[in-house]
Amino acid sequence: MRDSLIGQYLGTPTEHDGVYVLWVDYDDGERVGIDGTNALRFINHARRPNAFFRGAMLYALCDIAIDEEITFDYGEAWEDVE
Repeated sequence: MRDSLIGQYLGTPTEHDGVYVLWVDYDDGERVGIDGTNALRFINHARRPNAFFRGAMLYALCDIAIDEEITFDYGEAWEDVE
């Protein structure tokens, strides 16, 4: 269901980019990297995603079937990637 919590991106804080690093930008301008250690680190990019991050928390944008891949938009650097 839309806005349902899927889970929290868990991992260790980092200042270095990496394959499983989620960069979280907070309203106060703080930017934190989380080097993912749980299953959410495997979520793929989509220009038309079915989920979004609010901080480190992942929420559904729509109903997601049990066997459906969960995706989110990686951001501007990935604009040209389907």
